[in-house]
Amino acid sequence: MTAPNRALIVIDAQQEYFDGLLPIQYPARDQSITNIQAAINAAEQAGTPVVLVQHELPAEAPVFGSGSATWQNHPEVAAREDAATKRISKQFSSIFAGTDLEAWLREQGIDTITLVGFMTNNCVIASAAAAEPLGFSVEVLSDATGAIDLTNDAGTAPARQVHETLMALLHSNWAAVTDTATWAPALRTGAPLTKSDLITSAAQGRSTR
Repeated sequence: MTAPNRALIVIDAQQEYFDGLLPIQYPARDQSITNIQAAINAAEQAGTPVVLVQHELPAEAPVFGSGSATWQNHPEVAAREDAATKRISKQFSSIFAGTDLEAWLREQGIDTITLVGFMTNNCVIASAAAAEPLGFSVEVLSDATGAIDLTNDAGTAPARQVHETLMALLHSNWAAVTDTATWAPALRTGAPLTKSDLITSAAQGRSTR
């Protein structure tokens, strides 16, 4: 396997997920933001590009209203805004939809994106799925992301179940899933991460039943 040319993509590490209507429930949001900081530190030390993404809706929107307090990046991420390689505003779940990210990544020769940020059950999975037809390899740091509790007419799923299920799903096809402590040394050495595949994941799933 050839060494990946990575970019770290920090997705929507915004106050909406801490003080707004969508508080992250699992993993604990304070721990997630600490790991996001660690991933940014590792990327900066390795000379890896860091892209900060913010979801932005009209000012009157109930969440992510442009210019609002909860639209702002978390203070620990906001402190890195000036040092970021690139900043992006998005209006859709995928980091690619309606943005210039794909073109920029290709200009930089990036072939692998490492996703951290929020939420596992929306923008992270949407971005990982969108990367597949574009030809980008994807890594997801499980302890630097996070999910929320969900209840609607289709059922109920606690945040831990949502997060762990989606990490297994991502690793089975769309992304190499690992934690920040495992990723950082791979970043320094240029080592690729491995992921599973649907056939292997299905076989292992049957064997545990």
